Amino acid sequence: MTLRVGVIGAGMIGQEHTRRLTTVVTGAEVVAITDLTADRAERLAAETGARAYASGAELIAGPDVDAVLVTSWGPTHAEYVLAAIAAGKPVFCEKPLATAAADCLRILEAEIAHGGRLVQVGFMRRYDAAYRRLKELVDADGIGTPLMVHCAHRNPTVPVSYTSEMAMLDTAVHEVDVLRWLLGEEIVSAQVLTPRPTGRRFEHLQDPQIMLFATSGGVRIDVEVFVNCQYGYDIRCEIVGETGAARLPDPARPAVRHDGRESTAIVSDWRDRFGDAFDTEIQAWVDAAAAGTATGPTAWDGYAATAVADATVEALKTQEIVAVDMEARPAFYTGAPQ
Repeated sequence: MTLRVGVIGAGMIGQEHTRRLTTVVTGAEVVAITDLTADRAERLAAETGARAYASGAELIAGPDVDAVLVTSWGPTHAEYVLAAIAAGKPVFCEKPLATAAADCLRILEAEIAHGGRLVQVGFMRRYDAAYRRLKELVDADGIGTPLMVHCAHRNPTVPVSYTSEMAMLDTAVHEVDVLRWLLGEEIVSAQVLTPRPTGRRFEHLQDPQIMLFATSGGVRIDVEVFVNCQYGYDIRCEIVGETGAARLPDPARPAVRHDGRESTAIVSDWRDRFGDAFDTEIQAWVDAAAAGTATGPTAWDGYAATAVADATVEALKTQEIVAVDMEARPAFYTGAPQ
């Protein structure tokens, strides 16, 4: 059976996932597309042979749509995810699950009332081969009990629309989720340090930032976010345990010896670094949605990331250590972060 997918949001990531569903992933077909900009939806629909819908609500209700993929503007996510749950249709939602923790809780309540999982949140790093090997090592006690984690998330540049708060909301949110998953612990506090800002930035932006987190088990985490580093897209993670340390490897690139030098190319784009992870993630969603369910990052994971993000943004503003305000995990979402 081919899963008939409706895509809400025809921007950059919506176009990426539509291409992925059309040319990479098996078992799925994009049959419906909508976007707040009607012309953009119609262009993408024409390219893929899909039907352009006037609104997300109409697309979700469409009888030809089996499952929904949400890649629209973040503040609209909750509305569409809730509508998909009400229609009983599996839904993949790019991060954030919602921009407000209260809306995330509404999604949890709706999914619990449905009685089974329908929601997968787009935290693709869990599907990256290097991160998965790192988790296997930690789970196998290969470095002893984790004590500290050092991370860096560097972009060559960002557009003028990027704000200081987006360093958490759009950038470090990936570290927050993947570290919850790697460590199997929730983050309970956040702090933000602001080093001397780079001159290669827009004046309104604090860049770089250093985010400090503590987990429920006492692991200390530092995340450097530097979104105007100029030289490339550089993702780093090292977990230090009681008996050893494990570091995320650099992406495989050939070492070139030429003209008296040895050099290795540096990834410059997030699609190059995590393209395979996105492919694996969407394939996993299609396979689960075809069975009427969802796997991977849960609505609880989406809520937890939003709660940590709220605390981190407050910590940036107040320059204080801020406790993460998080509800108790419902029994429906049992176990450590998966």
